[in-house]
Amino acid sequence: MSRRFINQFGDREPVDEVFLAAEKQLRTNRQGNLYMQMRLSDRSGSVTAMMWNAGEKVYRSFENGDYLRVQGTAQYYNGVLQMILNQIEMVDARDVDESDFVTLGTMDIDQLAERLREMLRAMSNYPLRNLAECFLMDEEFMDGLTSAPAGVKNHHAYRGGLLEHVLSLMELTAVVAPRYPEIDRDLLLTGAFLHDAGKIRELTYERDLGYSDEGQLIGHLVIAVGMLDQKVRETEELSGEAFPEELRLRLKHMIVSHHGEYEFGSPKLPMTLEAIALHYLDNLDAKMHSIGQLIRDDANTDSQWTPYQANLGRKLFKGES
Repeated sequence: MSRRFINQFGDREPVDEVFLAAEKQLRTNRQGNLYMQMRLSDRSGSVTAMMWNAGEKVYRSFENGDYLRVQGTAQYYNGVLQMILNQIEMVDARDVDESDFVTLGTMDIDQLAERLREMLRAMSNYPLRNLAECFLMDEEFMDGLTSAPAGVKNHHAYRGGLLEHVLSLMELTAVVAPRYPEIDRDLLLTGAFLHDAGKIRELTYERDLGYSDEGQLIGHLVIAVGMLDQKVRETEELSGEAFPEELRLRLKHMIVSHHGEYEFGSPKLPMTLEAIALHYLDNLDAKMHSIGQLIRDDANTDSQWTPYQANLGRKLFKGES
């Protein structure tokens, strides 16, 4: 019997399948009764699941990152799929086909990483090319870049998602920068490469996705600035030349301002052409990925519209299938 993935479940359909568990929480409802909430995932996406009347014993019967066979019912709530569980059972990882839980395969990641190296090594700006090479030669950094997600819940929330997002953003800069000659193409490309570098240490992703202590306490913007400073020192040692100070400041500014608004976590608003371009292109790539995923994963095949998406304030038109 072939497995069913999360994006194949519809409203009021029975669930009896193996998923990867994460973010488990024991909560109290309005009546004071305990229930458990968790996030279940496979290679097609993730879903919030609840188990009513679940006490400490059930909560402690598994850990985040374990595989669970769950039984229950899928349902839509406010236009979002969720699962109500009535039974869970741990599954030995040796009995699981891990390809069912990997969005990007090794071959995909290798190809993405090779394209990233190719684009960075083609830059004409000598200091930026040297800086990029110091990152590319760092095996620990590259292992993190090719393994980390770009987020835990929103866009590119899967292993390898950070590399996919970064490269997509770099490809966008290669298209947009020639349209605006006043933009420094190599600077924008390097900013795209480094803007989310701190997520390598902000997030945890060995199996389940989450946040590290460093990520919770400091965040990826500050982490990335520290990583940049370290690599600038390495570049200066290897080249025997000082790295241009204004170039360093412009890169730092792009990192700390790329969220675009104070309310979204940027300590500074974008104040250079490259920083402004980076913010809008980053937002474009993230939005197109997450909205495209909503449309692709919508299980309501009888309608040309998705259910109402509360976080977007609208339905999405799918058109004819």
